[in-house]
Parts: sequence; structure tokens; C-alpha cells
Amino acid sequence: MQQVSFFQQRDNSDDVSCINTLGSALQSYLSPEQVNQVKRAYYFAEQAHEGQRRRSGEPYVTHPLAVAGILAHMHMDHQSLMAAMLHDVIEDTGIGKSALGEQFGATVADLVDGVSKLTQMEDQSRAEAQAENFQKMALAMAKDIRVILVKLADRLHNMRTLGVLKPEKRGRIAKETLDMYAPIAQRLGMHNIRIEFEDLGFATLHPMRSTRIQAAVKSARGNRTEIIEQIKESIEACLERENHKASVQGREKHLYSIYQKMRSKKKSFSEIMDIYAFRIVVDSVDTCYRVLGCIHSLYKPVPGQFKDYIAIPKSNGYQSLHTVLFGMHGVPIEIQIRTHEMEEMANYGIAAHWLYKTNEGQPLNGSHTRARQWLQGLLEMQQRAGDSLEFIENVKIDLFPDEVYVFSPKGKIMELPQGATAVDFAYAVHTDVGNHCVACRINRRLAPLSEQLESGQTIEIIRSTGAQPSPAWLNFVVTGKARTNIRHFLKNQLTNESVALGRRLLEKALTELNSSIEQLTEHQKDRLLSDTSIQTFDQVLEEIGLGNRVSFLTAHQLLAETDADGNTTHPANSTHQPLVIQGSEGFRLNFARCCYPIPDDSIIGFISSERGIVVHVDKCHNSLDFRNNPERSVPLSWGDDIAGEFSVELKIELENSRGIIAVLATKINNLDANIEKISVEEESPRINCVHVVVGVHSRIHLARIMKHIRRIKEVITVIRAKH
Repeated sequence: MQQVSFFQQRDNSDDVSCINTLGSALQSYLSPEQVNQVKRAYYFAEQAHEGQRRRSGEPYVTHPLAVAGILAHMHMDHQSLMAAMLHDVIEDTGIGKSALGEQFGATVADLVDGVSKLTQMEDQSRAEAQAENFQKMALAMAKDIRVILVKLADRLHNMRTLGVLKPEKRGRIAKETLDMYAPIAQRLGMHNIRIEFEDLGFATLHPMRSTRIQAAVKSARGNRTEIIEQIKESIEACLERENHKASVQGREKHLYSIYQKMRSKKKSFSEIMDIYAFRIVVDSVDTCYRVLGCIHSLYKPVPGQFKDYIAIPKSNGYQSLHTVLFGMHGVPIEIQIRTHEMEEMANYGIAAHWLYKTNEGQPLNGSHTRARQWLQGLLEMQQRAGDSLEFIENVKIDLFPDEVYVFSPKGKIMELPQGATAVDFAYAVHTDVGNHCVACRINRRLAPLSEQLESGQTIEIIRSTGAQPSPAWLNFVVTGKARTNIRHFLKNQLTNESVALGRRLLEKALTELNSSIEQLTEHQKDRLLSDTSIQTFDQVLEEIGLGNRVSFLTAHQLLAETDADGNTTHPANSTHQPLVIQGSEGFRLNFARCCYPIPDDSIIGFISSERGIVVHVDKCHNSLDFRNNPERSVPLSWGDDIAGEFSVELKIELENSRGIIAVLATKINNLDANIEKISVEEESPRINCVHVVVGVHSRIHLARIMKHIRRIKEVITVIRAKH
């Protein structure tokens, strides 16, 4: 008995044709019970959106119906279709997630909640709100990838119906689609949806350019018909002679692709359209390679233009053989050879062989494995990112359409985006490998970590247990995982150093009050946390180390007591011990560039919220400004075993002669001193004054440098400059 469409009750409505089309599509691959569940979701959505209309004037329920239709065309499962019907219910009606869960189950409710936007806070910018919404969706995607498939279908229908919106909103939605949703569709291998996103977005943002390119394509297509038919007939005849069953199709470039190539490659429209593209679809992988040999015997292949994406699939699961040939009359011909399954995968990506249509327990296919790996990477980036804007930035960086394929020393293939470096490779292997890498070998030769990788190279990472990421790496890494992990490490390192410095500053302040951190009671710490609304005592120490809190005042707050009358009493100040500089304070200790202090100088520190403790020479004129502010000034002294390189400025007067600056620089370099900066002032036609900043290890090292500079016969005086 033929099943009657459950949507036929709405035959009198305006959207009857859409409903009937969807109904027949569902009946072709879903069971009657599943069709009835989708039916319930549709009627629920119709009731929930009662009275709501789209900007076009149509009943609002036509939108979720169209979204479900897009997913039905991809043969998605019934739960995805139910979520599509209900995807705006939580956001646009008073119905909550729990009510949906009771009606349709927890899975459908989770899918709808994953697609729903967060409520925008008043103090959030639009960028922050969008970033947080995407971050929420990414977390839901990591649990169930169908969330993004429903969202892509939702966005596709919105893009198809953009015309009724105001120009400003149209432009914003189109730009967001080109920046985020088209690359995500590409990442998931959903070629057809990506193409439509790009062409619709292009037509919205650049209507004039889109119209002109479209007209030019139509004109060029008419002029090319004869030669396309000739090439197609010759390919089909060649395949028939070899008894290969295959379909040969001409391949059209879409508008946005033409526009992008014209811009990026600086080519004219005629140069791009001069390439003739064909796709050959066969029945098996073995036939793909046989057809490739057949085609190469028909036309001469272009060297270096063959790519085997069957043996090494793209990161989104795409598989095909690509080759470029010199055709008749010397015209270039692009050929793609793939199986029917690969063709379906290329068009619909992860939705082509949906996991939920297979039997439970069946292993994941390659496309699902890669998609889940990508989502797992998103989850890791989300956990390590500082905020939603940083997360969205890293996701955009990670959505690269092109890949390079490199090998580990053991022969494992690694997929990385175009422009990736050895540091990106190291983090792709493991976070710890990236954090401790110091150098690399590319094809067995030592190479800089910043060198861009090329397909086919073998990469070996050299590690050291004491190594750590450098901030300079952020200038050349391209993967979101590398960028997120480097920032996370540097942020934690800064936090640890700030806590350590804050502990020492507070210890010093407490010592002056005849106490110490060990002597503090939990009651004293809890009272401080309660008064300051800070969560942990380590955060108090971090605030002190960052210069946001004054250690002297914090010590008084900790030791303050309440007398019988309820008045707060503070301890008397008794001793003044300077803070000892050990040389291991890291980012949170900086040496002033006005006076360049070095070990054995008499020094004083100033607490800055941007730079931590800034060390000045005791008699530096800048130190006079804060010397009268005891809350911000810190007495300092040098540790006995302090080591490192310290900058110092020398003022050298010398007679002007040819090559004297080179002689001076050579002399300083030969004394194991690094020249950081050098400038020359002309005091008279015969005498120059040279200011040079050099790195020294100690006052003894500085004295030796000055002694050897004085031996240069052109040198008149050399003194240490203290401004």
C-alpha cells in the first residue's frame, strides 16, 4: 500500500509544493515511523511559530521547512530533520530545551540547543556576541557533528532569501558566510554547499562584479562549445577503445572561484577561461588509474601537475586523481578522475555517508575520522584560548583550503595547511613536542624553524627538555593549534613568574612588619579574599607581581586586626630590608633604559602595572618622581651570584677618521660584548660623539671593555652615560 504524504493536510497553504517535495523525499529513504516523528516536529514548529512571519511576508514555518528540505536532499537522518524543523523554537519562542527534550528526546533537544544563539549581553559588541555564539556551537559540534550540518543548511536558506533584508545586514551576513561558513563547508568536504555559499555571498557583496563575470562566462561558454565537444568526444572514444565504462562531464568554474583567481593570480578573465576542465567518473579505484594511463597516452601531461588524492586524501576526505594535459591546438586541459562514491563524497562531504545511517558499532570511515579530529582540535583550542575572540581568530586561521603533505622520520604522513612551518608540524605531532622543540631537520638538513614546508619533505624535530616556546614563533606559525598552545604556554609562564615575584614582594613587606607568609593564618587570607573579591591567594600574589596591587598595603590588610570598639588597627613598621634580585625573575623584572643599571650599582625599583618592577640606578633623575611614593617604590639589592647580560650605555668621544666606527665595533665584539644600539653625533668637523649600548656580564667586564676602547688611538674619552 502506497504511503500518503503526511503533509497533504496542508494542500491549501502557499508552501504546498515545497511540502509535497519534502514529503516524497523523506518517504524514499526513511521508515514510516521516522517519517511520523518528523511529522510531529513539523506540526510542533508550526504551532510554536504561529503568527510569526519572515521579512518577505511568508509564514515563519516556511524557513525551518526549507532547511529540512536541504538536509533531506542530502539524505540526513530523521533526528537531524526534526532538529531542522525545530531549530528556531528555543531562540524565537518561549519554549525551552527541557520542553523539547520531553517531546522529542534529549538528542534532538541537544541539536536544537547547539544551533540556537546565546542571548546577547548589553555590554557585548557584535563581534564578541558572534564569537561566543560560534564558540557555543563548536562545543556542541564536538559532541554531535550534526549540529554544524543543521547550521549550514540554516545559513544556506538564509543566504538564498537575503534579498528582503536591509543592505547593511545583507553585507554583514554575506561577509560572515564567506569568512566562516564557506570554509567550514570546505573543511567538511561539502563542495556543493560551499560553491553556493561563495556565489551567493559574492553576488551580495559585489553585485556589479558578479553580474559582469556571469555575463562574460555565458558569452565564453557559447564560443567554447565546439572545442569542448571535440575534446569530450576524443576522451570518450579513447576510453571506449580500452573498454572502460565511464561518464565524461565538462566542468564549469563557479563565479567566485574565477573572481578569486583573477585577484590572487593577477590574471585576466580570458586567461582563466582558456583552461578546459573535465571530470571522469568510473566504477572502481583500479579503473581510476587505468583511465589515467589511457588519458596520458591520448594527450601529453604537463610535468609536475599530477596529484594523487586517492592514495593521500585531503584533510576533508576528498579523493580524486588530478592531472593537466596539453590538448589539441595546445590548449591546457584539467582532468579529474574519481569513482561514484568519491563523486558523492566530493559534493556532500561528511553528509554523504552519514554515520547515523550505518549499523551501530561499524567503524568510522575516513571522512568522519578526519572531521572528528578537526572538531577535537577545535575543542582543544577552545579550552586554551583566552576568550571567544581569540578562539574565533584561531578557527579562521585553521580553515585553510589547501594542504601540504609531509612525512615524519618514521614515514607517517602529516597534513598541514599551506605555509606551515616545522613548529606547526611539531604541535601537530604533540603539544609537548612543540613546547620543547629547539631546531629541525628538513630532508636531513638543519633548517630554520620558520622555513615554510613543501609537500613530500621529511621533517625531524630536535627537542630539549629545558626548551620552551618563543613569542617570536607567533610571527610565522599558521595553524590554530600551534598559535593557541604557544599563547597558552606564554600566558601561564607570565602568570607563574608574576606569582613568584608577588610572593617575594609580599614576603619582603611582611618581613618589615615582623611577619611572613608562613605565619599567616587561613582566617587572615580568607578575610583578604573576601574584602577584595579575589578567588584565590595565588591570584592576590599575581596581582602584586603584575603591579596591580601594592605589596605594602596588602601586608597591612593581612595583618590588620579589629579592636574591642570595632576599629581596624595596623601593625607598626619596624625594619626595611631590600628585595634581592636573583636574575631569574623573567618578564616581570625590567631594567630602565634611562640609566641602564648593572650589578653592583646602587638601585631602587618602581612597581609598574604594565612592566612589573622597573629597576633604576639610585641617583637616576626619573627615580626622584616615585621616590616620594613609598607604596610604589621598592628598595632593591643585587644577589651575590647574579649572572646574565645587562645593557649599559657608553659615551665615546673620538677623532673623525675613515672606518673608525668599524674599528670600534670590532674591538667591542672581540671582548665578548653584544652591541645593541649605536648612534653618532658630530660635535665638530674633527670630533664625533658615539653613543653605544652594549651587553656586559659585570662591572669588571665593563671596565675591561672601556680599558680596551681607550687604547684606540683616535679615542679621546670614554665614560659610562647616566642620564
